[in-house]
Amino acid sequence: MTAADLLIPAWPAPPRVKALMTTRAGGVSAGCFSSLNLGDHVGDDPLAVAENRRVIARELPSNPIWLNQVHGAQCVTADQVMSGTTADASTTRVPEVVCSVMTADCLPVLFCDLSGTVVAAAHAGWRGLRSGVLEATVAGMDAPASEIIAWMGAAIGPDAFEVGDEVRHAFVGDDAGATAAFKPASAEGKWLADLYALARRRLAACGLRQVYGGNLCTMADPQRFFSYRREGQTGRMAAMIWLSTH
Repeated sequence: MTAADLLIPAWPAPPRVKALMTTRAGGVSAGCFSSLNLGDHVGDDPLAVAENRRVIARELPSNPIWLNQVHGAQCVTADQVMSGTTADASTTRVPEVVCSVMTADCLPVLFCDLSGTVVAAAHAGWRGLRSGVLEATVAGMDAPASEIIAWMGAAIGPDAFEVGDEVRHAFVGDDAGATAAFKPASAEGKWLADLYALARRRLAACGLRQVYGGNLCTMADPQRFFSYRREGQTGRMAAMIWLSTH
């Protein structure tokens, strides 16, 4: 693995906050999982997944807390649970505990406070976003919202994420302003949804004033990213964040 295989957030996080997002490059998996697939639930060779996780562990202070993600809104305290815990977000104030979420089109969002005392990671597909996973994550950090910043990693972009009327209604029914995040698709009753814009609205409503990232489309870049919408069976990337000891 080289530095080019990773995305490093461009955001004004304190020095002790460390974060990264993997791409599909730098691992040993083959075929549709090529090459750094970190998901152990997608049909890849378990030995290849284990090696890929060893590869990324070299970049980390400890093994990540891998969550059993269910497109829900639960946020757990990473230092108080084991890998495999069912949740879609985690937070910690303990140094060298790695919060992690896996994605392959859904939106990964990393958080920290400006004083570098708490971090969090959330998995926000449209269902989790609608259910309030970002709001639950901000609440779980137990810090003033005005002191929290967020970074949105690679996800399916606004020109590629086609959804039905029911998805649009789910968001617009709660927030009329969300209408701007949907534009008509070519098929009748279909819409192109902007996950990034929807997330920004919800984070702003939580009181966050600084949100970064949100300009990379997983579906449009097959060389760099896994995409479930594009490929069906595919691997998973991970967004990770932790506090260093100093």
